[in-house]
Amino acid sequence: MEGAGAGSGFRKELVSRLLHLHFKDDKTKVSGDALQLVVELLKVFVVEAAVRGVRQAQAEDALRVDVDQLEKVLPQLVRERGSGRKWGCPAGWP
Repeated sequence: MEGAGAGSGFRKELVSRLLHLHFKDDKTKVSGDALQLVVELLKVFVVEAAVRGVRQAQAEDALRVDVDQLEKVLPQLVRERGSGRKWGCPAGWP
């Protein structure tokens, strides 16, 4: 991640390469605006996973977040994206 502060975003070049790995047609292109949107969505997803991981660790009285807490919260994030439920970000983002 790059930017003004630590953890402020993903490199567009990396996100573009990751997207292109999953395209069926090698000629598929991604506009700059679409790429920026995916970068922002990834940032929100990672922050949300971190916040939920911290809350899970607190609920378990753990001193730090490890892979066990993340494994417990990630299915919630994946499930909510297409569930039709109204999503409220616990991190306080609009």
